[in-house]
Amino acid sequence: MAGNNALQKPVTLSSDLENVIGKGPMTRAQVTSKVWDYIKANGLQDSQDKRQINPDAKLGAVIGNAQISMFKMTAAVSKHLS
Repeated sequence: MAGNNALQKPVTLSSDLENVIGKGPMTRAQVTSKVWDYIKANGLQDSQDKRQINPDAKLGAVIGNAQISMFKMTAAVSKHLS
């Protein structure tokens, strides 16, 4: 399967993640995109530092409730993919 990298392989989502971005399976690229859509739609980026995310209750179930950097967030979301 040449050209099929990890970002394009469909993955299964945890139910907590599905609550945020909808039913899987979807690719990692789609997951990342939909998580960002959710963050932007709900105004969860820190107003002072856009690299920081302030999770609401739904997103907090996936990545924890503390403020998190966008880089750590991707790793936290990955734990909900299989």
